[in-house]
Amino acid sequence: MGVDWTKLPPELLESISENLKLYSDYLRFRAVCRGWRSSTPKTPSHLPPQLPWLMLPPSQSYQSHCAFYDLSTNKLRFLSLPESSNPNKRHCGSSHGWLVVLDESPSILLLNPLSRAKLHLPSLSSFPNVHSFNYSHVGKEYSLRSPSGDLYTRNLRQMRDSIKKIVLSVNPSKELRFVAIAILNQTGELVYCKNGDDSWRFIPGAQSYSEDVIYCEGLFYAVDKHGGIAICDVHDDSPKVSIVQTRTQLDGDMQYLINSGDELLLITRHLDLEFSFEPHQSYLVYRTKRFEVSRLVWSGPHWERVKSLYDKMVFIGENSSLSLSASDFTGCMGNCIYFTDDYSESNYDGSLGEHDIGIYKLWDGSIEPLPCYPRNSFFRMGWPTPLWVTPTPC
Repeated sequence: MGVDWTKLPPELLESISENLKLYSDYLRFRAVCRGWRSSTPKTPSHLPPQLPWLMLPPSQSYQSHCAFYDLSTNKLRFLSLPESSNPNKRHCGSSHGWLVVLDESPSILLLNPLSRAKLHLPSLSSFPNVHSFNYSHVGKEYSLRSPSGDLYTRNLRQMRDSIKKIVLSVNPSKELRFVAIAILNQTGELVYCKNGDDSWRFIPGAQSYSEDVIYCEGLFYAVDKHGGIAICDVHDDSPKVSIVQTRTQLDGDMQYLINSGDELLLITRHLDLEFSFEPHQSYLVYRTKRFEVSRLVWSGPHWERVKSLYDKMVFIGENSSLSLSASDFTGCMGNCIYFTDDYSESNYDGSLGEHDIGIYKLWDGSIEPLPCYPRNSFFRMGWPTPLWVTPTPC
């Protein structure tokens, strides 16, 4: 006599669902029948970090929706995100599954694409370098104070684009006492705020450590052009900064910090400048040439070159840098760097209809295009640039 799987005890179904690690498996589990669905929460809170989706530039064909490319299924997923599809909107990072959305106003919006949850951070006009803000001063709405004390002006768009990236300490849905750090483009300064604050504050002593920022075990780690590290403790009202001067001074065009297990990794990106000729005009185009991986040896301290990531794969770009095990997901390769273009949002690549994006294989130094771009050419043009977003249902 066969087993009626629809009659399994609710406590057993709940136990089984809590052992599912992939969000897609959890959705399929709940879709089996009404009994299985009623025995499990709609929003799982136990899931580990998921495989990021690639958020693609808006298309004229899907103006109110955003397309996300899922590596594991090689399919596109469309989500209604009107808050993010306006041409005046700019993505300024993704962290713990939340998008950071800026527009030509002072507001800073945190948006979870899956749950549709929203939060607002303190406005751009509350940044510590803002001397005054006035909408009536058209084209010069912001008056800013430079590190040397001089005043200068910026318009709405320039202020919107002055933020390189915003990184969150934790998922705001799971911990309301989260901290956000913003990297300022022009000055290389770091500013931070805690949820509930009315304004942002400088992190003294961390200027120029503006290549990348990650959060690990209660502290923020920031890196400069040559691999120097600033460890920032912002729990108290007076931030504490410790500088780690590494013996190995690294060269390269961009640096990314990765927390991988119990190691702190540094990904160094090297760019090449190419000439590209179109009818009646030519372009200077930057392309990724290669990557190097190093790990921090604390005794010394110094950076040690890493030849292989083994099963690990890393995702870098405008997102909060992330490391995952390829064996936990289908459709992925270990010992690879999945990268997007986060060094230009306004010139060369967009005009040519393609972005500097792909999969870098450490074992032979080759770059493979992501499958979604050749197959879906109508997504190749447009801004903002593609962005890795970790699907987080809560």
